[in-house]
Amino acid sequence: MTRLVLIDGSSYLYRAFHALPPLSNAAGEPTGALFGVVNMLRAHLKERPDYIAFVMDAPGKTFRDELYPDYKANRPPMPEELRAQIEPMLAVVDALGIPILRVPGVEADDVIGTLAVQAARAGIDVTISTGDKDFAQLVREADGDSGAIRLINTMTGSRLESEAAVVEKFGVRPTQIVDYLALMGDKIDNVPGVEKCGEKTAARWLAEYGSLDGVIAHADAVPGKLGQYLRDALPRLPLNRQLVTIRTDLDLGIEPQALVLRPRNVEALRALYTRYGFNQALKELDATAAAPAPSAAATTPTNPALAASGQYETVLTQAQLQDWIARLTAADAFAFDTETDALDPQRARLVGLSLSVQTGQACYIPLAHVGPDAPPQLPTNVVLSALRPLLQDPGKRKIGQNGKFDLHVLRRHGVEVRGYADDTLLESFVLEAGLTRHDMDSLARRHLGYQTLRFEDVAGKGARQIPFSQVAVDLACRYAAEDADITLRLHQVLSSQLATEPRLQAVYRDIEMPLVPVLARMEANGVQIDAAELKRQSHELGQRMLEARARADALAGRPINLDSPKQLAALLYEELALPVRVKTPGGAPSTNEDALEAIADLHELPRVILRYRSLAKLRSTYTDTLPAMINPATGRVHTSYNQAGAATGRLSSSDPNLQNIPVRSEEGRRIRAAFVAPPGRKLVSFDYSQIELRIMAHLSEDPALLRAFAQGADIHRATAAEVLGKPLDAVTADERRAAKAINFGLIYGMGAHGLARQLGIDRGQAQDYIALYFNRYPGVRDYMERTRQQARTQGYVETVFGRRLALPQIASRNASQRAGAERAAINAPMQGTAADIIKRAMVAVDAWLEAHRDRALMILQVHDELVFEADADFVPTLQAEVPALMAGVANLRVPLVVDCGVGDNWDQAH
Repeated sequence: MTRLVLIDGSSYLYRAFHALPPLSNAAGEPTGALFGVVNMLRAHLKERPDYIAFVMDAPGKTFRDELYPDYKANRPPMPEELRAQIEPMLAVVDALGIPILRVPGVEADDVIGTLAVQAARAGIDVTISTGDKDFAQLVREADGDSGAIRLINTMTGSRLESEAAVVEKFGVRPTQIVDYLALMGDKIDNVPGVEKCGEKTAARWLAEYGSLDGVIAHADAVPGKLGQYLRDALPRLPLNRQLVTIRTDLDLGIEPQALVLRPRNVEALRALYTRYGFNQALKELDATAAAPAPSAAATTPTNPALAASGQYETVLTQAQLQDWIARLTAADAFAFDTETDALDPQRARLVGLSLSVQTGQACYIPLAHVGPDAPPQLPTNVVLSALRPLLQDPGKRKIGQNGKFDLHVLRRHGVEVRGYADDTLLESFVLEAGLTRHDMDSLARRHLGYQTLRFEDVAGKGARQIPFSQVAVDLACRYAAEDADITLRLHQVLSSQLATEPRLQAVYRDIEMPLVPVLARMEANGVQIDAAELKRQSHELGQRMLEARARADALAGRPINLDSPKQLAALLYEELALPVRVKTPGGAPSTNEDALEAIADLHELPRVILRYRSLAKLRSTYTDTLPAMINPATGRVHTSYNQAGAATGRLSSSDPNLQNIPVRSEEGRRIRAAFVAPPGRKLVSFDYSQIELRIMAHLSEDPALLRAFAQGADIHRATAAEVLGKPLDAVTADERRAAKAINFGLIYGMGAHGLARQLGIDRGQAQDYIALYFNRYPGVRDYMERTRQQARTQGYVETVFGRRLALPQIASRNASQRAGAERAAINAPMQGTAADIIKRAMVAVDAWLEAHRDRALMILQVHDELVFEADADFVPTLQAEVPALMAGVANLRVPLVVDCGVGDNWDQAH
């Protein structure tokens, strides 16, 4: 089905202006809003819609001003730095070839609404690109010959594509949105609603009475002050409905089918991008302008299920297989991908393989497709035997997208892939960590301007989704072969970008890519757990939860549901009259962890609730869940490590998440005790000691910190002695605790308020302590200020090894966002460097373990800790070798120290 994109230019201009930092070009001209809009336009054009328009409000009044003279009367004048960006924005839009619509006397909303409804009636699917919730009234699904109308906010990535999605977001159907808005009013447009009527109240009234007319008819039945507010507002509600209704019946004198994209003006774009400093857009423009015109198959809008982007071949015969073997043998590198029947790499079975040696050309080798129309396929063992020499050849470079999954699948089918050289997910992650998504579909849209065939396009979605083994083979080929082809294309683009950034390329080549097979081995190793012990712990946690519930009931004076935030809020803030110190995004009193901690010193109940939640989380996340995750084939639990999760480079783990098991509580330590060594073996833990503080010493070059670490002093006691001017042996336990709090607090940007709360002292005392600290460690203060300034100037900071950590909010007008970015600027180089160090250590230790894999396995990585399972008599060898390997992967100004523990379970070893 053909597609029309209608861009709400007025909405995006304002939202980009307020959301993005106040950027400017070399001449000092403001560019922040322009930058946001241009990136949004580029994203839409990469999806190649059939029709497109950029809709702006025209100057002058509209029919709404005639209906209500105070309409938008409270809006402040447009800031000059925003007004200055309108003409450049329209110039870019025009140079891109996008039709611009500005209809006098009519708001952009009504132009968009009219065109959207006209297009949908003509069978065209419509995407309205906007951040304005009012457009939810237009959302509809395709029906018969009519197209769908969907909303997308490219600044947040949120979508509303169905009635169900609107109901989930707002609590009302699209047909009720007008009434919903009429009840709430609109402060931005100066449309007064019912006083104290927010989203939940409006949704509740409409659920009860069906429509605005129903609410008006039953106004006398609404009790309390809210009912009186409703009755007071009755005279203006019909006008509100007129004001918030988007018109869809205007005579615009233009048909949706006329909104075609014109050829872009490359020279005009180059001049504009150069003037305003849009370097990435300029690179993309120059690259695409120099490239040959794409094929008709890539540019002609078609049903994605029937179109292939290249020459894709389904391999069904031995002759075809041998032909591809010859191509692979002649190539220096090739991209590959696997198709499976499940997402768990430790259990998934191979359904097919795709390969590509040249962009635009790929094959799919089906192996296990079933169904009445499935053709005869080559036996899996025959195909893998033929491919094994190539896949296991370390000199033949392989390229994948999130290829660790494929390494697992092939290993379990008897093929140990070697020479895994490039991964497009990791290339993107190193280049743009924290700024974008790194999945293939997103990368293809952004870097190739290409919309890939999605899994749902070939297998369906929801309850109707079928296994990939039941997908028709010709359709499976188009999907799977495209994956290999797009992977190769993306690698060519991303590798060329990395080549221009030598430090980033070093992070990718020396840290991330060597880690892939290491993580694959660790995940395959898994860890043994004691299911019976976890069952006992579940029972005990349940008993303690019951005790916490009983105590809460006693404190409340009646039974209370500890799992109901609504009941808890009423009890804490209304009945007990405790102060509200944290609110939800909607402005309601919060009962989250921060809110309860903030009032825990005022009453026992918040602490009991926190205790109950902690026990419940341990039970649901670990003691009840882990036994069910034991792999029946191995008898072990296998986590998955994510290299491209945290922007700092920290590894995360999932299914199960082993990074967040609490170690400070008795219950958390007991869960670790259920991770056990098999008979005759031990668990051995190696943990970097105070690594982030050592990195702080290295980066700040503060003489006192460097001296303390060089002397091997207790850093927290040494800090207390320095700050308080005392001998080391005169420092009390409380003074050491305070020094520890500030040492770690500074790394995470904690200020006087946080330190005061943590130490139980007043804010003035905490501020005095921080001032004393900086007076004794001026190098730390200078480092922090230097780093903030670097972040403001560059928009990013770096780790010791060159990993780049972007800080897009560092120049935000929002003080909270800006402060958060400044805290991240201080912390990110330390946390990121620590992540780089542990990754380098894993690679180094894994290489040493190559000769000892029958004696020891590396099985877990958690924060700054590596855990091994080893023969009992091999433990001394590990203790002798591993600390030196871990300490030797970074050349800092202070020594890296590695602590070691041994035990029959993880708790004992830790």
